[in-house]
Amino acid sequence: MCAGLSSLGESLSQPIRHQWNFLVSLSGFDRQLLERCLESAPGAWQDFVDRFLGLVVHVANQTAKSRGIRIDDSTRDDLVADVFLALIANDYSVLRRFRRNCSLATYLTVVSRRVVVRKLIKMARAAGPAGAVEPIQDALPARIENREEVQRLLTRLDPREANVVRMYHLEGKSYEEIGRAVGLSVNSIGPVLSRARDKMRNGADHG
Repeated sequence: MCAGLSSLGESLSQPIRHQWNFLVSLSGFDRQLLERCLESAPGAWQDFVDRFLGLVVHVANQTAKSRGIRIDDSTRDDLVADVFLALIANDYSVLRRFRRNCSLATYLTVVSRRVVVRKLIKMARAAGPAGAVEPIQDALPARIENREEVQRLLTRLDPREANVVRMYHLEGKSYEEIGRAVGLSVNSIGPVLSRARDKMRNGADHG
């Protein structure tokens, strides 16, 4: 199932969209790469960056786009750098928390999106009303990294809401991609996610 991901680091000049969307298991290659990074093996981190740089760039671009924010190359590079800094902080603590119950690309998509959103919010607040950064939506709801827990909570949603939540939170798709897949306008995705978030939050509080 991980054949598409295996060439990610070798094909950054090629379209990378959807390469990881349906990867749900951790490949042996990525398991070894992760272990090498956590052991600080020579060259391991550079191999990691080479492999997942394209994914992080894609997440940064799509996260900004889904919020109606135009970012230049310099801003995008800053966002990408923030993601990788977050991954190595505190002796790779984010990577050490990876439970290995999904693909590494899926986990990195969730982490990258969270870091990028926080950075965009910080930029918007710093810019103020007259700043160059357009207002953006509230931060994403806290992501549940245990996929089994996510699946349990999805049962509280109707099929359409569950499908939208699954594509957005687990597959890392943008509003545009989700809208095309489910036949909704881009402006409808946010409200669907908000309603689903409330239901999932209530489920998590009372489950």
